[in-house]
Amino acid sequence: MSQQIFINLPIKNMERSKAFFGALGYSFNPQFTNDQGACMVVQEGGIYVMLLVESFFQTFTKKAIADTSKTTEVLLCLSCESRAGVDEMVRKALAAGGKAPNAPQDHGFMYAHGFEDLDGHIWELAYMDMAAAPATPQQA
Repeated sequence: MSQQIFINLPIKNMERSKAFFGALGYSFNPQFTNDQGACMVVQEGGIYVMLLVESFFQTFTKKAIADTSKTTEVLLCLSCESRAGVDEMVRKALAAGGKAPNAPQDHGFMYAHGFEDLDGHIWELAYMDMAAAPATPQQA
């Protein structure tokens, strides 16, 4: 079964968030973008992030919105085609005002690094060399 995923994230400032993610190379579907929400295209036909102004996001849940300066509500992880691709995306995020909460991690077959966006959401980026991956599951 083929499915699409729409990840909904609360944001504080629409124009600031669109500028940040635009600087990382993402586009927005104008058909589903206005002053309350923006449909960020991660992968055409499959992966989208709905950036929703907090007051609008709150209409979809009775729970409090996580304070990302104190808690982590989700870790988002995107694959990259190379180690250099991971580093380049982090570089762009930092240049656009994001933060790097952790140092890069090199696990041999997998390389990861990430950033916090302007609203404190954590985006992890990973490159995996499947030819070098272990044949058996890793112990946690």
